[in-house]
Amino acid sequence: MEKIRGLRAVLLDCNGVIIDDEPVHLRLFQKVLKEEGIPLTRKEYFKRYLAMDDRSCFKDAFRRHGKPFSGSVLKDLIERKAGYYKRTIGKEARIFPGLKTFVKGHARHLALAVVSGALRREIDWILKKAGIRRYISAVVSAENVKNGKPDSECYRKGLSALNRLPRFRKDPLKARECLAVEDSIHGVAAAKRMGMKALAVTNSYSRSKLSRADRVVSTLLGLRFVTPEP
Repeated sequence: MEKIRGLRAVLLDCNGVIIDDEPVHLRLFQKVLKEEGIPLTRKEYFKRYLAMDDRSCFKDAFRRHGKPFSGSVLKDLIERKAGYYKRTIGKEARIFPGLKTFVKGHARHLALAVVSGALRREIDWILKKAGIRRYISAVVSAENVKNGKPDSECYRKGLSALNRLPRFRKDPLKARECLAVEDSIHGVAAAKRMGMKALAVTNSYSRSKLSRADRVVSTLLGLRFVTPEP
């Protein structure tokens, strides 16, 4: 990849960028919603829900099917899916090739964060599994936002979290100095709305569907940035 001038931070999505688990999330959403009498097709999931947090997905599915909804119902749905995920992911977890090398290769020069709609405990497990937790300076999870992707709230909070680091106290990080790494249409939209550059990986969508990103690649394997001299 050509040098990105002024780049000071990389913010990574989790599901679909770090770990190959979008098919697992689809299956578990289908399982929980089926228990509630709500069908969910693969086409519908990829069109409407991929990159959204569990809260937003369940709320939208219940609303569209005219099902009664409350805070206690939502909590039960999220916890049920989280339980299924915990029992499933250990058997099916696959970290994307090149991810660890990509992170390690940039940690020396750039601040790194994870900005995801996943639950914090799931993100922590994934970062440990990937062997990259020590390189990540900030994490924004589903619990930290009211509005999931494609809303830009998650990236706004990611930027704020990074700016609390000592390295940015005298010279705060700006959105245009950040690169978001995403696999979804909603994720790219959220980053661009925040004013960040977006690198899209075709792990979940085709190159044409991710065309709003500044750059689209098929893998992070072997990808390097030429960082400017301090």
